[in-house]
Amino acid sequence: MHCLSVVRRASARQLPAGPAALGGLAVLLTALLSLSRAADSQRTPLPLPGQQPDATTEAEMKAYTELIEHTNAQIEMVPIRGGDFLMGSPASEPGRQASEGPQHQVRLDPFWMGKYELRWDAFDVWVHDLDIDPRRVTEAQKTPRDKAAAEYQVSQPTPPYTDMTFGMGDRGFPAICMTQFAARTFCQWLTEKTGRYYRLPTEAEWEYACRAGTTTAYSFGDDPADLPDYGWYYDNSDEAYHKVGQKKPNPWGLYDMHGNVAEWVLDEFVEDGYGRFQTGVAENPLITPTQLFPQVVRGGSWEADPAECRSAARAGSHPSWQAQDPQIPKSIWYLTDAQHVGFRIVRPLVEPSAAERAAKWDQMEPKLDRKRGR
Repeated sequence: MHCLSVVRRASARQLPAGPAALGGLAVLLTALLSLSRAADSQRTPLPLPGQQPDATTEAEMKAYTELIEHTNAQIEMVPIRGGDFLMGSPASEPGRQASEGPQHQVRLDPFWMGKYELRWDAFDVWVHDLDIDPRRVTEAQKTPRDKAAAEYQVSQPTPPYTDMTFGMGDRGFPAICMTQFAARTFCQWLTEKTGRYYRLPTEAEWEYACRAGTTTAYSFGDDPADLPDYGWYYDNSDEAYHKVGQKKPNPWGLYDMHGNVAEWVLDEFVEDGYGRFQTGVAENPLITPTQLFPQVVRGGSWEADPAECRSAARAGSHPSWQAQDPQIPKSIWYLTDAQHVGFRIVRPLVEPSAAERAAKWDQMEPKLDRKRGR
């Protein structure tokens, strides 16, 4: 991977303005509040008009847009049917790394996945309480979801110590520089905020969705010469990330799966980890992180070579991603030197029970104490 230097702003990105600066949002907030008040008696807020996010069977799954209450932030979700696929890459694939093998059969349950990489628009609602100030302006009462989500806002990141966009763009651009821990905590907040269960994808879910039924090096074929049509990478990015959704999607309607920003998944990076799945079919596999580094990122990025953007390409996080962090001890929320890393979210069709979450999905290290912060 090329090491690129990015011109950084000396001043931090503006934090949310006070109530007076939000007056221009009054009309929008009134409309949104009418939706949220109508939903107060329900477990979940109403989706945007015309969308049907809830399903009990795979056949009922449809694309939908998740609205974050009291804001205009939204997250578009695409249904991914369950199925089997061959994970990893063959030894003959150009650019292949040893950690991409051995290839093995995987079976996955259905889920929804973010159509785009998560944008600053939604991430900043959690980081900067952008849903709370508008509620105060309109004197709106807390919904049951607001009250549940508050525990994760008390335990949210400390104010950034620099501009985490590094001058590359904010609204409409992918959020970057967060730790996997921060991305997971955002998902926990979003779960409480919406009443629908969200998390990071597993590494297997990510590759399955990226391949979209293909077996080639990329979801569009084997020729890296076609990569400029589908992703931002070293040769065409001008040393920066770009707004999401500017390139062609993969066959399942997912954008920027190749390049733009690398994406966190739940798994720990284990060099020979695929070896444990060689017998039979691995069902919904997960290598649970037991340490802060290394954890897996997928998809390559704006600073990557084409081979790093292949469907099977893997990379592991590293302590050097915190090299410029001035804090002692290093932040559990930010990775100042991971300007190429973001994430997208998934929502499984069948929400895990509390026992299943405790046994599998909430085992990642480090863990969040909901009442006291980390």
